[in-house]
Amino acid sequence: MMKVMKIVATIEARMTSTRLPGKVMMPVLGKPILYYLVERLKSVPSIDEIVLATTLNKTDDKIIEFAISENISYFRGSEDDVMLRVVEAADSVDADIVVEITGDCPIIDPQIVEQTILMYRANNADYVSNGHVRSFPDGMDTQVFALDVLKKSLSMTNELLDHEHVTLHIRNNPQLFTKINFVAPPELDWPELGLTLDEQNDYDLLKIIIEHFSQENILFSCLEVVQFLRSRPDLLAINNHVRRKGDT
Repeated sequence: MMKVMKIVATIEARMTSTRLPGKVMMPVLGKPILYYLVERLKSVPSIDEIVLATTLNKTDDKIIEFAISENISYFRGSEDDVMLRVVEAADSVDADIVVEITGDCPIIDPQIVEQTILMYRANNADYVSNGHVRSFPDGMDTQVFALDVLKKSLSMTNELLDHEHVTLHIRNNPQLFTKINFVAPPELDWPELGLTLDEQNDYDLLKIIIEHFSQENILFSCLEVVQFLRSRPDLLAINNHVRRKGDT
């Protein structure tokens, strides 16, 4: 009898962000902005469990309290070795497949996450992502891989950058790991759009978006956000100057 693969979403989150400390717990409509990410991941059909991967810092006690209040799992590990933290967090809940999400993607589209998982399950690849080659708006980033693949990668590199950016070693070594990039359909192809939470201006825009949609549906889609911002180009000026990690 074949073993059923357990699919676990890991969320990397901590309070000590250098650019916007405490960002994941900033309030929108009386809830921490992290709440909206968790609710969206809870609605993804293929995800069996969610684990918040945070640090041992005292300041991250707030994140643990949040995880308990949301009835999701949590793990505390290294602040700097994020790769090891994700491995240990996934291991702590007996994951087979990891859906890696960062805490700065609060309005990630559940349908895009599900499609990325289905693409992984339908292909014989080590790694499937929609962000390795940019096409979707920044903030829809989903990475799917077997935990064993990440463990293999962990054992092969001591580079600080690899350990900070979790899948960088996988992405940079196509001779070792096969990968597939999930490309956005034309209506969602807007890689310059920043829907990720890096700085205060990002929070200001995300707050407007969440408040606009959440009265009717907390699970609004990426397409709805794109259509809303196409109709309100004035809002793009709020955060279009923010430099993203990896920008040159």
